Amino acid sequence: MTEERVIKLLKCLSDKSRLQIVKNLVKEPMYVELLAERLNLTPPTVSFHLKKLMDSGLVTSEKEQYYMIYRVNREVFGNTLEELILSKVTENEAEMERELKYRNKIINSFFERGKLKSIPVQKEKRKIILNVLAEKFEYNREYKEKEVNLILADFHDDFCTLRKYMVEEDFFERGNSSYKRKEK
Repeated sequence: MTEERVIKLLKCLSDKSRLQIVKNLVKEPMYVELLAERLNLTPPTVSFHLKKLMDSGLVTSEKEQYYMIYRVNREVFGNTLEELILSKVTENEAEMERELKYRNKIINSFFERGKLKSIPVQKEKRKIILNVLAEKFEYNREYKEKEVNLILADFHDDFCTLRKYMVEEDFFERGNSSYKRKEK
């Protein structure tokens, strides 16, 4: 479960009416009108709160004949508060997702129709772009300088600078006027 979902779940449970709905659904699955009657609320109010509970993942629904029956999602409900808050997987997934979004943002801002608009000045952004370019080269294969230039020229006119950065940033290993992609 992502950190955002945990926050949404906890916010959702901070409402008294929603907490009462969950308490009733723990006992047994119910439909809107029965919950409204038990909690002395109007059916539209109960429906509103059920939508919030479903969005947080705590409640599920399924249609049975004419009624929509709501029940507690035991998978989420079975987690302890400690498990929700201290989940290491949650932090790692969120970090990886943010990193991927950032990487894609950089790639989209520097590439246009498969061409590199400019070489990034900032080192970290440049590394992201160089990594994209490095993917065009095979591992364990030696490339002559001319081959490297031709491949890089497809992306940007200043292929010499790109090639230089590829060596400096350890994407390439240079020796005897040939280049070899390094494994990261």
